[in-house]
Amino acid sequence: MAVINLTEARIRGLALGSGIHRDRQVKGLMVICHRTTKTYAVQGDVRRNGRHVRTVRVKIDRVDRIGLREARNRARQLMSTIQSGVDPTARPEESGITLAEAYDTHIAERDLRPATVKDYRYHIDSYLRSFRKRAVADISRSDVREMYERLRKNSGQTTASGVMRSMRAVINTARRIDETLGPNPVDALRFPAPKPRKVAPLDIAEWWEKTDAINPVRRDLYRTMLLTGARRTSILTLERTDIDLDSRVINFRHMKTHGEMLFPMGPFLTEMLKKRMDEDELFRSRWLWPSMTSKSGRTVNAMQKGLPSPHHYRHHARTFLIAAGVPYAESALLLGHKLPGATGGYVHPEHLVEHLRPHAEALENLILSRL
Repeated sequence: MAVINLTEARIRGLALGSGIHRDRQVKGLMVICHRTTKTYAVQGDVRRNGRHVRTVRVKIDRVDRIGLREARNRARQLMSTIQSGVDPTARPEESGITLAEAYDTHIAERDLRPATVKDYRYHIDSYLRSFRKRAVADISRSDVREMYERLRKNSGQTTASGVMRSMRAVINTARRIDETLGPNPVDALRFPAPKPRKVAPLDIAEWWEKTDAINPVRRDLYRTMLLTGARRTSILTLERTDIDLDSRVINFRHMKTHGEMLFPMGPFLTEMLKKRMDEDELFRSRWLWPSMTSKSGRTVNAMQKGLPSPHHYRHHARTFLIAAGVPYAESALLLGHKLPGATGGYVHPEHLVEHLRPHAEALENLILSRL
């Protein structure tokens, strides 16, 4: 190992395969002549508290790519790092985080609905039980692919896709915590796009006649679904105190987008719910849709043979809002959607109840006009 005063000319003159040539001017800088290339490198001792930890060598770049001046500048910076006790070649230590630990962090960091947390937990404890205690770093693409195919065969495509999406989200949380983890193995999978929901047209007159023939509580429940377009859970979890008959407002407290939503009622919906509450007062139930056979005391199953599903009413309401001439922004707010873009974040629907009321009444008038 020769120690010389390196210059550009001397470096060009060094023979390939001649080994290591140290620079006399900059401590640690060297030119390594390999059999086919010449590279700049720096070597130094990492010391901590006066104790030698290790000797490290860091490649700077090939001689034909950078000049001697730049190589010396980089060498000085690297030597400063090494002499401060930091090993520039050291990778972060693996945390060894398991899938179960990543799940706990994923849930703790997010404001998720209880139902969403329940789905995650069910996926981890039931379908991904064999992976729970495994380190995320040890989960390979082949492991994920085998699990996915097994779930597709035993539980169906919908379940398999849902479980793998949960796993992908949890592993992404682990990758954010442990930077040594490589790409997410679930990204290697391709899930088929969900089939678009097909909703048959609604003949309001015929539907209205069918609802007249069923239990009055369920009759008014389905009519409220159509007149508001609210989500199933938002409707079913309504309490009597959520109905303000004086202000003609429904307070939906269980929203997919979190928070609450104030829905302006039209005259027909207001009168219908008033009668409903008067008739149900003898049950002494806190719920707007009481049920004497349910453990919770309220209607839970909103399906009725021969009638649209609860979510289909939402599709119908959106369609009828357009037919009634309601603008896009107003119809979106009535359905509890967040408006897109940065501007949407500045819109506070709770301040627009009276502005939205004519549009809610337009939906009601259109439906009543088709009876």
